[in-house]
Amino acid sequence: MATKAYILIEASVGKTRDVVAALKALDGVKSVDPVTGPYDVILTVEGKDLNTVGELVTGKIHPIAGVTRTVTCLAI
Repeated sequence: MATKAYILIEASVGKTRDVVAALKALDGVKSVDPVTGPYDVILTVEGKDLNTVGELVTGKIHPIAGVTRTVTCLAI
């Protein structure tokens, strides 16, 4: 069964568009939505298991220029 998660992202001022464009290019990302409020972007990701989702977040999302903080919410 696939693991689904919602990732809430804070971006540096003026970098939201760049972050959104970079996120859309990643495998495993199902949707990317810029939002208002305490977070700048919310995305939905899916992976084959928890480790795959974790590697996506730490290995592919965190290094994107402009990403300052993430919160991962696993779907249950």
